[in-house]
Amino acid sequence: MITVIDYKMGNLHSVMNALSFIGADAIVSSDISDLRRADKLILPGVGAFPDAMAALEASGLKNEIISECRDGKPLLGICLGMQLLFEESLEFGVTKGLGLIPGRVIPIDAKGQKIPHMGWNSLTHHCEDKLIDGVENGEYVYFVHSFRADTSDEYIVSSSFYGEKIPAIVKAADMNVRGAQFHPEKSHNSGLTMFKNFADIK
Repeated sequence: MITVIDYKMGNLHSVMNALSFIGADAIVSSDISDLRRADKLILPGVGAFPDAMAALEASGLKNEIISECRDGKPLLGICLGMQLLFEESLEFGVTKGLGLIPGRVIPIDAKGQKIPHMGWNSLTHHCEDKLIDGVENGEYVYFVHSFRADTSDEYIVSSSFYGEKIPAIVKAADMNVRGAQFHPEKSHNSGLTMFKNFADIK
């Protein structure tokens, strides 16, 4: 079972529609017991990093997410949910994140480009990963964001280019934790393939 974590800041309906379409067993919940009994976790997110971390802290979900991931449970962060995986963000000041992947979240510095970065961009794969099995190099996915991850190449599975290199898919080195800066639930066949791959990850 996949638990889609509800902390009142995620695009839950679209994510659940995509999971239902691929036949995944999934629920939406903010109950810590549902995180514990899940086989996998999805952390979606829309909005501001400080508000998201405050919501995770207030609900007790922050420590539970960290604990479950350190115990080896697979997690996929989506958009803001991916950014929360890092150590800190510079959005509206400095806010500490979940610290599951080294790095920080910074404003996109895409000179001559509109911010937010909104629309379809292609993926460039830098290494093999289960999440992108069947997703060809150059396939397009849908982004909506104004901030990006600033992290070492060793944590970047795939990137896009929007005035600068944008980490698009990241993975922790020592945990079964991944993040997608784009929205798989809005990325048609590419996104559905990634959801299927995540559902099959052990």
